[in-house]
Amino acid sequence: MNIEFILINAIIVACIYGLVAVAVSITWSSLGLINLSYGFIFSFAGYGAYVTSKMISDHPVWVTSAGILTGAVGGILICAAVFIPLHDKPNFTIRGMTATLAISLVGSQVLLWWFGPRAKSLPEVFGFWKISIFDIVLTSDKIGIVVCSIVMLAVVLLWMKSSRRGLEIRAMMMNPHAASIVGIGIRSTGFYVMAVTGAMAGLSAVLLSQTYYISPFSGLVPLIKGVSIALCGGLGSVQGAVIAAIILGITEALTANVLGGQYVLITQFLVIITILIIRPRGIAGILDKAREQ
Repeated sequence: MNIEFILINAIIVACIYGLVAVAVSITWSSLGLINLSYGFIFSFAGYGAYVTSKMISDHPVWVTSAGILTGAVGGILICAAVFIPLHDKPNFTIRGMTATLAISLVGSQVLLWWFGPRAKSLPEVFGFWKISIFDIVLTSDKIGIVVCSIVMLAVVLLWMKSSRRGLEIRAMMMNPHAASIVGIGIRSTGFYVMAVTGAMAGLSAVLLSQTYYISPFSGLVPLIKGVSIALCGGLGSVQGAVIAAIILGITEALTANVLGGQYVLITQFLVIITILIIRPRGIAGILDKAREQ
């Protein structure tokens, strides 16, 4: 068993799907919305990067920026179509989850109609170089995925801690009711939340495209894994989502290396079920009591 190979793959998986999981956690803790449209946003951002590479430039900066920007636009559209009309309605959690799932399915069908069923590929964003450290060969795509994911997460967390809008989002995450009392607008904050989390999903689409292709339904697996990681870590907890992403990344890498890729989802869900049995609210669940009332 190649321990180094397993650890590297675990870190890569954790970085890609961890971005989606953190996006799910931030959206839930700040807006009370379980956003199941990230599958569509993921594919939408991938096609945005693809169109940019074909019609404007295939430069890595252009392609990556297009994926992030398209993801942010997708998040804003979901906010306008779902969160704004439904956030003050009864049973918002169920309605929002159902509406975002519907948009994800319809959106994927629209992408299928527009771009066709044939998968698309993005240019190599990180080049073709490689380095060797202690007999471990690290290719450019693996290093780039890890660095970009860490930088994106660090920028988002720094923005949330230092900017006015970021502090408003943190206030919403801690206590939405108190935040609204002191004048924080839930509608305007919702657009910022969805734009930032959509951008995170967009970056994950560009990163995953370095290994897989872009297709209308390519966001389905990242959505399932992102939501699963968020549940495992505890909805609303960014730290829990990061820890859960690492655990499930190791699980996926071990399973693929020892048993085979066809058993990955089975072992991952067994791990998730075990964790939720031991800790029903996840590794670091901080479900807001106000939403339970």
